[in-house]
Amino acid sequence: MSEGIVMSEASPWWVRANNHVLELAAGLGVLLVGLFKVVFPLLGVTGPLPPLADTRTVSVAAPATASDAAASGPVTLRGTGRAELVFHDPDFGDRLLLALPGVTGALLLVVVFYELLLMARTFHAADFFAPRNARHLLVIAGALLLIGTVPPALDVLTTHLLVDGTPVEPTVRTPYAMSTAAILGALLTAAAAAAFRRGTRLREDTEGLV
Repeated sequence: MSEGIVMSEASPWWVRANNHVLELAAGLGVLLVGLFKVVFPLLGVTGPLPPLADTRTVSVAAPATASDAAASGPVTLRGTGRAELVFHDPDFGDRLLLALPGVTGALLLVVVFYELLLMARTFHAADFFAPRNARHLLVIAGALLLIGTVPPALDVLTTHLLVDGTPVEPTVRTPYAMSTAAILGALLTAAAAAAFRRGTRLREDTEGLV
């Protein structure tokens, strides 16, 4: 423990400042995403707050008929091509389905920020290759992979349930599209985890020779 403290004190001031900035940014990410993307939307679903979303952007199979399908009813379409699915008086089930993809993605993003926060705390002792950091990176990689695949799948599923039995059902299309950016981020983070694990092993081997 004392060795870690000495290493931290010997670190340049700008390194320590960067570590604090990273920790602060990760902590703010947990707080802001958790509050505005999870807590407030859930309060809008359960009732203490008005629904934060009563629309969803969808694709329409036949733009020319979208206005006919959107003429009346509790669920209407607004626009053509990429149209807006509008719920005029959503009940609890509708509010839940509207919020579910976004809340799920936000919860996974909170996991990413939280793991970054845990990693940032290890940097204060200049212990960049702490064994647990490789695990943190693997968790981040898994969360990013889920962000790229699960919320889009939930968007397709919940949109189908929202329009099921409504006049706009034949018009709305629900294509599944994974987030390539999130999946690429997951692959890069997994590669970084492997590098951290290798760095940890090299450090252990070096310490064993001393």
